Amino acid sequence: MDIFIKASQFILSLSLLIILHELGHFIPAKIFKTKVEKFYLFFDPYFSIFKKKIGGTEYGIGWLPLGGYVKIAGMVDESMDKEQMAKPPQPWEFRSKPTWQRLIIMIGGVTVNVVLAIVIYAGMAMSYGEDYLPNENMVYGISTDSIGTSIGIQGGDKILAIGATKIARYSDIGREMILTEENSITVERNGKKEKLTFTDAQKGLIIAQKSRFISPRAPYVLEAIMDSSNAEGILMVGDSIVGLNGNPLPYFDQYLVEVPKFAGKEVVFNIYRNGKRENLSVLVPEGGKVGMAPKAAGHFLTFAHTDYTFLESIPKGLSMAKKQLVDYTRQLGVIFTPETKAYKEVGGFLMIYDQFPSVWDWRFFWGFTAFLSIMLAFLNILPIPALDGGHVVFVLWEMISGRKPSQKVLEYSQVVGFIILLSLILLVNGNDFWKAIFG
Repeated sequence: MDIFIKASQFILSLSLLIILHELGHFIPAKIFKTKVEKFYLFFDPYFSIFKKKIGGTEYGIGWLPLGGYVKIAGMVDESMDKEQMAKPPQPWEFRSKPTWQRLIIMIGGVTVNVVLAIVIYAGMAMSYGEDYLPNENMVYGISTDSIGTSIGIQGGDKILAIGATKIARYSDIGREMILTEENSITVERNGKKEKLTFTDAQKGLIIAQKSRFISPRAPYVLEAIMDSSNAEGILMVGDSIVGLNGNPLPYFDQYLVEVPKFAGKEVVFNIYRNGKRENLSVLVPEGGKVGMAPKAAGHFLTFAHTDYTFLESIPKGLSMAKKQLVDYTRQLGVIFTPETKAYKEVGGFLMIYDQFPSVWDWRFFWGFTAFLSIMLAFLNILPIPALDGGHVVFVLWEMISGRKPSQKVLEYSQVVGFIILLSLILLVNGNDFWKAIFG
């Protein structure tokens, strides 16, 4: 059932994006009286799952779920229909239309993707509002793992800025650590500011961790004790653990470091229960884990919430779409920095599928669909032949120079673009399968 729910969200999201993207080409083509021969969700080499011809256009669903397409008469596209292109241009063909009309037809898909993201983000702002953790409310600072420690970050630090960017929200920290070009971090430690630097290789480790190298620091209050734990019957849910063997340790992350040092030995947990201090002995197993879970840090932190009216949601949707687009553009610089090895973390359809939760969550669905829409717009506008951006480059060249590229140039560029595109698809999806098999 979990797989079915994940798959349903994945298919619905991609289908929605593909259909609307192709409508962005289809509608202006129809407005400019250009013949559209096919409109397909997914690709249909050799056969289709479904097809029906209406008004001169064949609508269908292909069996290969790698995207979708519209086949516009008189256009050099992935179909490579040389026979049609060898005939004299007809008034209803793409190649017979003025350059400004062809440009609108080609950018229509990307335009729809951007507008869709804005609409979704605006709708989410109006429907759900916005919940976030202001950085100033991180009263206990942060805890970190070995990656953060190697950079020089310490438990309890408050992160003030990454590079020149002041951190306003806790959720901005991981993203800015990955996208910054300055590779520096300003922290507040014991009331003083300190500036730390990190390498591209360390940034690569952060990317591999998917930004989970830090977390909000919080007191250690027991949320659960495992049935097999040596602490069962000694410690209780709700106990506030404040020290170990008489040494004050007020925060949970400190125990992750200290308790394993006593593997195979008894330790004394200094706790408060119902306002009364107690000292309780527990044997630490050889593995160094007692088997206790703390309350989530969110119980001890104050989150902020902002509601948006209809009119307020529109600029909010615009700003969120712009932010996602800018961040996605910045990621290119990281991916092409060899020291980060970020290219190893690039994924394809399997990675997208894995992002969807195993329970139906409309809030996540719409947010992730909006992000994918921005991603699809960005990738499609890249000046690579076989993508919308490649076609746009040739149209712009014609508008500026007054000369059409030759048919051979268009055909050869389409082949080159297809090879580049296929290579990228193999790279990202190959990464997916490699990680799925070998971890």
